[in-house]
Amino acid sequence: MAKEGVEKAEETEQMIEKEAVKEPAEGGGGSHRLGDAQEMRAVVLAGFGGLNKLRVTRKAMPEPQDGELKIRVKACGLNFIDLMVRQGNIDNPPKTPLVPGFECSGIVEALGDSVKGFEIGDRVMAFVNYNAWAEVVCTPVEFVYKVPDDMSFSEAAAFPVNFVTAYMMLFEVANLREGMSVLVHSAGGGVGQAVAQLCSTVPNVTVFGTASTFKHEAIKDSVTHLFDRNADYVQEVKRISAEGVDIVLDCLCGDNTGKGLSLLKPLGTYILYGSSNMVTGETKSFFSFAKSWWQVEKVNPIKLYEENKVIAGFSLLNLLFKQGRAGLIRGVVDKLIGLYNQKKVKPVVDSLWALEEVKEAMQRIHDRGNIGKLILDVEKTPTPLMANDSTETSEAGEEEEDHEGDSENKERTPFIQ
Repeated sequence: MAKEGVEKAEETEQMIEKEAVKEPAEGGGGSHRLGDAQEMRAVVLAGFGGLNKLRVTRKAMPEPQDGELKIRVKACGLNFIDLMVRQGNIDNPPKTPLVPGFECSGIVEALGDSVKGFEIGDRVMAFVNYNAWAEVVCTPVEFVYKVPDDMSFSEAAAFPVNFVTAYMMLFEVANLREGMSVLVHSAGGGVGQAVAQLCSTVPNVTVFGTASTFKHEAIKDSVTHLFDRNADYVQEVKRISAEGVDIVLDCLCGDNTGKGLSLLKPLGTYILYGSSNMVTGETKSFFSFAKSWWQVEKVNPIKLYEENKVIAGFSLLNLLFKQGRAGLIRGVVDKLIGLYNQKKVKPVVDSLWALEEVKEAMQRIHDRGNIGKLILDVEKTPTPLMANDSTETSEAGEEEEDHEGDSENKERTPFIQ
């Protein structure tokens, strides 16, 4: 087994050396020409399921259509929704094979017709309706934003989804004001840390957070009160604030919905923005889905009326790509960039991973091991044993199934910021 592992490592190192020869001398990615078609590296999801459905492969490089920008990607954000997409654990999932990812940062490489306000060479961050995990993306101009000069590409890739989601929930949906209180689950994640930072911009806001105990030391200064995610946080909150809280931000769902509603003060707002409790194993679980659905407290509108409580939902991607609110989001991004320039907010980057390390990165977010955002760094050199498992030349992704137990033999060695 050890001999086989050494052979795999040597084979992968040779593969990486060969790829390096194909790359431009300036180090600007691995795109090259095969015949007349210019190609690029991209993460491809061959079908819904486990980690073995992901492969890095070569695809034809897109060109910008009318109203689009072509971006040479430097970094991509990895979100929990990407894990749910991989499992097919979302409503109306797209057809596979597909390139996952909804946000990235990079440099403008070309402009489609009618594009104004941007120039080739601009440093930008962008929302992308899938296809972000690649060396090159094309996306409509209304989803692209210029990056401040002192913001790194990894920070820029960590910025759009997390901070816009946090801002929209706090200020647009819940109307956060001075002296209010907020309960946020997964306080150590990307959105949780964005919520904590934005709450600090409003005077006298009390933030209650839940997180795994091993994260407490790292994030204890970002919230007012911190609880173990597995503890009875309802009683802990009420012990400190008998009336409860003004705002509950829930990305878990399941039995946390009822708990969150029970903690709301009169005129309080509960916002559901995720359902991570549905994800338990590597693949989609009907049992987990059914359990989570069954545990959700059935909301009685009359009870909401009598108790003066508000229940809401928020999906940033639907707001952008299905409901046409790009103009509203641009205004929010402008405000957030202003806060960044004033040093009031700053994305928390957990770790950087090569495209070929996407499986290990996804496992880290599945294990809830991250503090802040995981980033796919397009220019990062992969760890050989990781690259061997994720690199494939076939776009169809018809790879062999991972052998059971293989993952135990692979090191998880990301670049931790």
